[in-house]
Amino acid sequence: MITLTDKAISAVGRFIANSEMPAAGLRIEVTDGGCSGLQYGLKLEAVKSADDTVIDCGTVQVFIAASSLPALDGMSVDFIDSIEGSGFKFTNPNAIKSCACGTSFTTSENGGDAKTCTPH
Repeated sequence: MITLTDKAISAVGRFIANSEMPAAGLRIEVTDGGCSGLQYGLKLEAVKSADDTVIDCGTVQVFIAASSLPALDGMSVDFIDSIEGSGFKFTNPNAIKSCACGTSFTTSENGGDAKTCTPH
């Protein structure tokens, strides 16, 4: 199960409300990349895919593809808003190594191919 804090739910709700495109929820995915081998991806989605697990977080739905679920199971997502910056923070019990950027990680099952982090 993946959980979102109240701050994360509120932030996603704001992003959906301000989106110019219709959005039914937030997709969280894992792709190859980042300096630790795997990276998190977030995007608003208009509809869920057939193989998605849908997590109901009150006012927000989260879509997780079957291929990403093993690396994300048990993860919690928070939204940090501070003077240093704002963004989503991932706490993933499956990550055995993480990059300082906070969006790149390695699991024991799939380390991926390490790449150089680039500033966003």
